[in-house]
Amino acid sequence: MKLSTYILKRTAYSIFTLLGLSIIVFTLARVLPGDPARMAAGSRAPEWVVEQIRHQLNLDKPLYLQYFYWLSDLLRGDLGYSIVSRRSVTGDAIEYLPASLELVIVAAIFNILGAFLLGSLAGKYANRLVDNVIRVFSYVAISIPAFVWAIILQLVFGWWLHAFPIQGRISEGLSVSRITGFYLIDSILNGNLRAFLDAAWHLILPAFALSIGGMAQDARIIRSGMVDNVEKDYILLMRSKGLPDRLISFKYLLKPSIIPAVTVMGMDVAALLGNAFLVEIVYNWPGFSKYGIWAMLNKDLNAIVAIVLVIGLIFAIANIVVDVIVSYLDPRIRLLEKGE
Repeated sequence: MKLSTYILKRTAYSIFTLLGLSIIVFTLARVLPGDPARMAAGSRAPEWVVEQIRHQLNLDKPLYLQYFYWLSDLLRGDLGYSIVSRRSVTGDAIEYLPASLELVIVAAIFNILGAFLLGSLAGKYANRLVDNVIRVFSYVAISIPAFVWAIILQLVFGWWLHAFPIQGRISEGLSVSRITGFYLIDSILNGNLRAFLDAAWHLILPAFALSIGGMAQDARIIRSGMVDNVEKDYILLMRSKGLPDRLISFKYLLKPSIIPAVTVMGMDVAALLGNAFLVEIVYNWPGFSKYGIWAMLNKDLNAIVAIVLVIGLIFAIANIVVDVIVSYLDPRIRLLEKGE
């Protein structure tokens, strides 16, 4: 099967998955207790104002018609009206999503690089001191939630050592002219090196707190794969030919060993946006996940559905990317797809 056909097939699956997800989330958001129209109008608003808001939000129509109107607006790029921010959810997403994506991208870089480094070291020095230290670190890192790591890092490196900032995206007194919403990119486009360094410094603690659990888990999977493959015949053959251990480990042993890790790693990276909810609260990060907390607390239906769909879309994209990478690492997968 050609790679392009393989990608199209996976994309079609993802579209149907997102459609099913939208139906489930939309239905659940509508049947939850509470009246969004009353919450939007306020507890002291007269009933006619509540009814007017209910009509504006199509809440007075049957559920299937509400979904039809919402899906029609979605296909036009309209995610609805937010009762919390009092403006378009699409506008809120444009404003808040870049901050979360920037945090998630940096956390993903930490996750991937850290997992490969720790996993390859643990696999190369299996059952030795290095492996034991990494194993203990992995157990601790996996067992502690991301928001707890956020608090620990904030206390140690922010309050005690004063090495990193503990809240926000940039220091007071500095500003970045918005172009893309990504401070690192916008500061470069504006030629503001000071703002770039300051924004990067603000990213380190929340990104590391967000990535540490997935990094440790992926490192353990890479280590297990290397230990399982190290006694395979082709590795023994290369050692008998006198090839250097470093060449064998990083060229011939690592590639087949990371295939299981790549699948899990892709899902870990996709889950970072969902895991960022409490981390953004801890660091007062003005992102989409923090926006989602307030949407859920105020039963902002359109915002809730939009947030879940964005997370679902990221999972779908990550799943396609993982499938492509794994099919490249192991072409037998594409052959099996063709055989089906």
